[in-house]
Amino acid sequence: MSLYYETAEVLSLPASTGGSLKSRVFGKKDHKTAPQQIYALAAETCKWSSVLKEVIENADILRLERKLTPVLALLLVHDLLLSKGGIALPASHGLRASIERHKARLASELTRARIKRKAASIDALRQQVEAESAKSTPQHPRWVRVNALLSSLEEQLESTFKDFERVYAIGDVTLTSKNSLYIDEHVPNLIAITPSFQIIKTNAYKTGAIILQDKASCFPAYLLDPHVEDGDIIDSCAAPGNKTTHLASIISSHTPETDGRPPKVFAFERNPHRAKTLESMVKLAGGNKIIHVTPRQDFLKVDPQHKLYKNVGCLLLDPSCSGSGIVGREVLPVIHLPEAKDSVAPRPKNKEDRKRKRAPDDTAEPEARVLIDDDGQQTVVSSEQELQARLDTLSSFQLMLLEHAFKFPAAKRITYSTCSIHSQENEQVVMKALHSNVARARGWRILTRDRQVRGMKEWPVRGTIDGADGDRTIADACIRSYNNDGMGVMGFFVAAFVRETPEGMVDDEGPYLRDEQGCIVRDVLGMPQSKANETSQRSTATCDNSVADGDGSESDSEEWDGFAD
Repeated sequence: MSLYYETAEVLSLPASTGGSLKSRVFGKKDHKTAPQQIYALAAETCKWSSVLKEVIENADILRLERKLTPVLALLLVHDLLLSKGGIALPASHGLRASIERHKARLASELTRARIKRKAASIDALRQQVEAESAKSTPQHPRWVRVNALLSSLEEQLESTFKDFERVYAIGDVTLTSKNSLYIDEHVPNLIAITPSFQIIKTNAYKTGAIILQDKASCFPAYLLDPHVEDGDIIDSCAAPGNKTTHLASIISSHTPETDGRPPKVFAFERNPHRAKTLESMVKLAGGNKIIHVTPRQDFLKVDPQHKLYKNVGCLLLDPSCSGSGIVGREVLPVIHLPEAKDSVAPRPKNKEDRKRKRAPDDTAEPEARVLIDDDGQQTVVSSEQELQARLDTLSSFQLMLLEHAFKFPAAKRITYSTCSIHSQENEQVVMKALHSNVARARGWRILTRDRQVRGMKEWPVRGTIDGADGDRTIADACIRSYNNDGMGVMGFFVAAFVRETPEGMVDDEGPYLRDEQGCIVRDVLGMPQSKANETSQRSTATCDNSVADGDGSESDSEEWDGFAD
């Protein structure tokens, strides 16, 4: 079986390869073993490596078994001592035999290591190892969005999370070993739970009633805030479908205000493989009646003037980006490698000895960055110049996408978002888009903070002034989040654009009145105001004024004196 060799190969890659453990495993397409098995073995072995290093060195098996490498020894000893199924190789296999002939000594050394750490049992030692791993890895809450298409927050609190303890600060979710829950104060139907809870095993997750989605990832759809009367919606880069189904969920949560067909969400995905993921997600979330997936369709090749999109009033743009804000990206677990006793060199006595004994391969290499776009494609950049070149390429594409979205004739609102922390992909793209010819010609401008939905208006982290070329209003209109800032979210950016009709331009796009911000005008009951009603009222008012004015003689001569006695 190739499990151990392939896992050893992944763990032996140099740091300059870049990427996380997950990207290294799942990014390689020619594994003979299921990547899930490789990832699980690699992750668990790294977690136990400090203990196993001690066990292997004290048992001295690397000196006795010359064919074993340090990484292979870790993997095999892990499965021998800690896996329920033992070593996943035939009994006659050479690798298995090389470990099992030392089984008694290895088991004895594990017991010594356990007692040394004052653990009463293997389970107690396992808890210690898990705790140490948690300390070395930044802990983030697990964000769960309740899918309003199939369920409600109240229903989930009474079922899936009925045994959870509610906390009132996001930091408390990761501080306790108990299952705890925090109801988000910014985004409706969003909660954070203890990360160790096996949420994927719950019925609610399996049936699509709840969806795992980072809080920051919920910002674009919530900020767009589509209503039925706004018309159809486009999600330009839709896979895997979290934001798409969030859009459908928001629409369904608004009480229908008009007669006629419900709005559509056009979900574009040019990658066939990702399109299948999107379709599965939409089906599981119960969004088939609202969401129309268009597989293998490039949004940039869509004609904005096509009759199919004449009623598109809102667009959500979440294009390819550097992915520099994603939690866990570019993080590799630490692995402690054992050494054979006769290979351990004596410690140098002075600086000169250390300099002489340093091997050429020990020279530290700058750690490469791995940029992963929305198609999962990896780009390794090893210098600042390469990074800037990649960011320039991405930002050009992002700007092109925004300018294309500006051209849809009935569009009134657009959100633009990235999971990047770089201003080149964020505020700078916004500034260039606002100064583009199409934005000026069609009246597009930034949605200022005071006009945003409550949760986004109250979100405290805003755009950078430097990134917005010193424009404080635009910087304040942009929304940011940062990884490890104490708010439990990943690095993210979102901004919204609204369109007002330039003076002198006839605007007959849509049946409802809109204010200068592009928002639907509503009456005291919350009902949208129709243009037809306003026209009718104006006509009536004009007629009434004409009758009342007449030639002026009657109104001047007969002034009302009140009620007669």
